[in-house]
Amino acid sequence: MSRRVSTTNGPIPDGYLDLLDDIKREITTARLRTALAVNAEMIELYWRIGRLILDRQRDKGWGAKVVQRLSVDLKTAYPHLRGFSPTNLRYMRAFAAAWPEIFQQAVGRIPWGHIVVLLDQVDDRTDRDFYAARVVEEGWSRNILINMIKARVHERVGAGPTTFAETVPLEQREAVQQMVRDPYIIDWIGDAPKHERDLEDRLVAHIANFLQELGTGFAFVGRQYCLLVDGDEFFCDLLFYNFRLRRFVVIELKIGKFLPEAAGKLTFYVNAIDQQLRDPVHDEPTIGILLVAQRNDAVVDLTLKTMCSPLAVSTYEYGALPAEVRAALPTEAQLAHTVADALADEEASDS
Repeated sequence: MSRRVSTTNGPIPDGYLDLLDDIKREITTARLRTALAVNAEMIELYWRIGRLILDRQRDKGWGAKVVQRLSVDLKTAYPHLRGFSPTNLRYMRAFAAAWPEIFQQAVGRIPWGHIVVLLDQVDDRTDRDFYAARVVEEGWSRNILINMIKARVHERVGAGPTTFAETVPLEQREAVQQMVRDPYIIDWIGDAPKHERDLEDRLVAHIANFLQELGTGFAFVGRQYCLLVDGDEFFCDLLFYNFRLRRFVVIELKIGKFLPEAAGKLTFYVNAIDQQLRDPVHDEPTIGILLVAQRNDAVVDLTLKTMCSPLAVSTYEYGALPAEVRAALPTEAQLAHTVADALADEEASDS
């Protein structure tokens, strides 16, 4: 006889709540699949419309005014459908021109608003594909995409000297390399830090900004993390865990130029964390990132040749532009509003 639980709606049998949770998950998953399928179909439709406009204008020699007429006629034929404003039709044409085909590509799986951002703010096809892939892989919102483009992430991801070619298995190497940026942009920390602890204080005070700059999958474990080795205490600056790579990531900070002894110290921290925190069954070996203000690549390369742990040496920038210039630049929110205003023409035309 099954045990019954008394509720305000009467007793329910054992296992009912588990059944309810399972059904809810199925509904949520189905709704997500439906939304993704609808988005993919709409993106393909927009691309096909853009392709038709592009081909006919080329073949017939039609000018730009045909788009205005198409908008009127399409909205007359489909009064309850949105998306046929002149602005949106021009974006469809630009979409088809930018991607001669979209099947099996990341751009075919991202929202239309993200595609508009790529068309407006990124000129190179390879760079557009980079950002589209990141949107799919990391689930960037449109605002995050705008911010990443503004920070020119495509120029910084996977850059900088590392030991990964010698210390990371081939099948994991690309993912680990893509985790590292050079330089890291931390211009939100303000003026030049006076010493390492000052820099550390500011990074921790703005940890949300720093986590976004580090990339997807990072969780903050602690600062001045204590490593006890046979009774002696050692403190690493910043410790993170990357859930996507299943690795601890230890970051050592230097406000000056790269010095070889700093790499040796970082290697010690990496080995200690592997010994004390890493679960060999579930975690991959720890990665160390040395963040320096300046580096001599010849000195770095010579130093890393002696290292047997996964290490990267990257620089950081906190004041690439003068304060008055940074103050005059549009904010992330303002850039987002610019894109929203461009799309608002569609809403106004269709209302």
